[in-house]
Amino acid sequence: MKKKRLAAAFLAAALGAAAIFSGCGGAAKGAAVSGSSAGVTASGSNEGAAGGTPAGNVGSAASGEAVSGVSSSSGQSADSSRTNASKDEAPQIGDLKCESVMELHHATGFNVFYYEDGYKVIDVASDKVQYLIVPEGKEAPSGLADSVTVIQQPLSQIYLAATGAMTFFDKLGEMDAVTMTGTDASGWTIQAAVDALNSGKMTFAGKYSAPDYEMLVQKNCDLALESGMIMHAPDVKEMIEDLNIPVMIDRSSYESDPLGRSEWVKVYGALLNREDQAQKLYEEQETKLNALPENADTGKTVAFFAVNSDGNISVRKPNDVVATMIRLAGGRYVCDDLKTDDSSASTTTDISMEEFYSRAVDADYLIYNGTIEQALGSVNDLIAKNELFSQFKAVKDGNVWQIGKEWYQSTLTGTELATDMNHMLSGQDTDRMSFLSKVG
Repeated sequence: MKKKRLAAAFLAAALGAAAIFSGCGGAAKGAAVSGSSAGVTASGSNEGAAGGTPAGNVGSAASGEAVSGVSSSSGQSADSSRTNASKDEAPQIGDLKCESVMELHHATGFNVFYYEDGYKVIDVASDKVQYLIVPEGKEAPSGLADSVTVIQQPLSQIYLAATGAMTFFDKLGEMDAVTMTGTDASGWTIQAAVDALNSGKMTFAGKYSAPDYEMLVQKNCDLALESGMIMHAPDVKEMIEDLNIPVMIDRSSYESDPLGRSEWVKVYGALLNREDQAQKLYEEQETKLNALPENADTGKTVAFFAVNSDGNISVRKPNDVVATMIRLAGGRYVCDDLKTDDSSASTTTDISMEEFYSRAVDADYLIYNGTIEQALGSVNDLIAKNELFSQFKAVKDGNVWQIGKEWYQSTLTGTELATDMNHMLSGQDTDRMSFLSKVG
């Protein structure tokens, strides 16, 4: 089964790949936030790392009545690789009764609890925060814990500084809810965001570390959606919260399972009352990933990297989502046995060119990470970074590929990179790539 194959991919990361590679030496607290009621509402009838394990994610059983995208089963579902939380683990929200829990298959960074009267809680254990979603026309209960951030529906004036989250709004048909962004038009690869900025429906409101506070207030910002980078600017986060604007941190990029990242669409489905649509979008990605051939191991080795400005090589850690997708595609990641600092939330680590040479000079394929550094125009651009690349087998054989910034912003559909890699390794359907392109 594909689920067993996915589990095997993670096991390979945990055990290393010594047997494979011989010689291979990341608001308002406790009070409702009043925002503008204009624009798109979030009613269900309208249209459109360190990714920690949530409390209750292990050894618990989900219970309660099933609703759209919500589990009523006990323990792990038939097609699930994680154990769902139970109602008993729901955060205390006044006197509200938890009625059910969202069923999750691969994401480990969050849980969603459903309470009576339409209240919801998105619990992100790694940040030790619970986001209380208050339905339109209702108020937050009194006496909430300091760890609770209140988000009042409907949401129609969102400031989005987490670029990886824009795809969820796009695919859910809720782009109108995002009216401010921390990235200007030139920085987006999502066409809907570019069009919204160019038309004036969306406004650049300053990057995450220097937002336009005056604009946030004037436009009645009802949610600031940040990436984990905001934790490096705590004063900014505190200032936004002091303006009575809730701050929510997107942790989708901290999931090491590709389907775990895709499953974060359910967070936004809950936020916008679009659970049914979110479930369908997730299932589409699950189906695509499960379409990869069984026993796809090709025996071919792959290096995934970028050359930093200081000449060192940035590679993905063995437990990173890219390394997982290489295995799922049938490849063998040359850094599978790399010793890294697991206490760091970063998904990448730097190694010297000397070490990278020893690992990757005989690799069958090189994939350049154009999401970090500027994409390559040709193989000569790679050799210009270091002449040693001319000695690499993949360079000589014409097997240098790359991904661009569009992959980083495609959190929902990023699983399709595994399909691209499988096409690359098999030499089939290479003209039907979503993210990979060959470097000439």
